[in-house]
Formats: sequence, structure tokens, C-alpha cells
Amino acid sequence: MLIDSHCHLDRLKYKEGETLDSAVNFALERGVEKMLCVGISTENREAVTAIAEKYEQVYASVGVHPLDVETGLASIDDLIAWSKHERVVALGETGLDYYYSADQKSLQQESFVMHLQAAAQCGLPVIVHTRDARQDTLDLIKQHGDLEKAGVLHCFTENWDMASKALDMNYYISISGIVTFRNADELRDVCKKIPLERLLIETDSPYLAPVPYRGKPNQPAYVREVAEFIAELKGVSYEELVQATADNFHRLFYKSA
Repeated sequence: MLIDSHCHLDRLKYKEGETLDSAVNFALERGVEKMLCVGISTENREAVTAIAEKYEQVYASVGVHPLDVETGLASIDDLIAWSKHERVVALGETGLDYYYSADQKSLQQESFVMHLQAAAQCGLPVIVHTRDARQDTLDLIKQHGDLEKAGVLHCFTENWDMASKALDMNYYISISGIVTFRNADELRDVCKKIPLERLLIETDSPYLAPVPYRGKPNQPAYVREVAEFIAELKGVSYEELVQATADNFHRLFYKSA
């Protein structure tokens, strides 16, 4: 069971004649049996849950991305209330991004802490975006997170030191199509070291399309290329990689099982 553990179906870009229906069907044709449509703001919460309601293959998460905190924060009570939706399996994506918005550090940290505390109260995992904020991300997870339900560092592009510390806190690591990029040698080295039982795969579509689609709009169907590349990189069969990452998905996002 091939699973795209992180995509933004409400933001897909289409050629003439294409629709969300055709994108979901194309993914199914290529063996992608489940997708997690990830929320990024208070404004798109209803869009992602509506998509998950429409397609039985799609689940949703709800939260506020660190680069969207200016559009409005979600309180702990808000997040807990949103988590009760039957198709919501996680909170996020949340986290810290100092690369694009270092001037919003305090607001990002406030939002991230609320997600971690809400997740601990409602017993759901957290989807974490982190960029140029390694130590703060790890510190806040350790201080405020539920390390039993834990979560995932999605679209991981940081170093092995951060990955290993996250793994020690029961977090999973998700790898996107970036791993196929020519200049991603360090990420490939990190990917080789991630235990198979703690690995997830994703597209983060419509962004970051893997080779050979780089530069084009991404879509969930292309998680197959990510899976094929990582299987070869780690020296395991495609089938083993797909089975392991599906098992990991269902273990972490237990409401999807």
C-alpha cells in the first residue's frame, strides 16, 4: 500500500481538463491508496476536511504553518475542537521556519507550543515543519510534546544530528522528492541512516516534484518515484519499502488504520 503521507490537495495545479478527481484517480492508478491532505492555516481547515470527507482514500490534518501565523493563530481549544473531526488524524503542519521568517520567531514558537500541547491533550501526532531552527524545534518538542504519540518531521532536509535526536524522541522522519535532486547528497546520506521502521515518504505536492518531474507541478501520484528512489538508495526492494512506510503511517496516524 503506497501512501503519500503529506500533500496539499487543496492547492494542486491543473492542466486544462484536469481536476482533483483526476488527480486522485491518477494516484490510485499508480498504486497510491492513501493520502494525507495537510492543513496550513485557519482559513483552509474546512477545505482540507471537506476533501477528506469526499474521498475515502484521503485523511486530513489541521493546523497553522509557521509561515502562516500572521493570518491567525489557532488556540489550544480551537485545535482540540478541530481534532474531533472523524477524518482528522493529526495536528499541523506546525513548527518553526527561521529561513523565510526569522522576524516571527516568537509568534512561531507560541503557535508551535499550542499545537504540541493540544496534541498531547487530544492524543494525536504532530506534523512538524522545521527549517533553520534545529535546536529550538527539538527543545520545544521535548518541553511541550507528548513523546508517546509523538509526530513526524516532514519534508526533512536537516542533518543527521537533528534526525537522530528526533528519532530518540519517538519521532518519524518523512522524506520528499528533494532526495532525488542532484544537490541533495547530504539528505541522501541522512536517508540511508534512518531506520526503515521510522521512515515515511511524501510528495508535499504541489511543491517539490521529484526527478524526472522536477520543475513541474507535483501531485500525489509521484510519491511512487520517491519510493522507488529511496528503496534503491537504502538497498531494499520496492515492495519492502512500500510495506514498511505504510505500516509506519498507520502506526503514527493511528486513526487512519
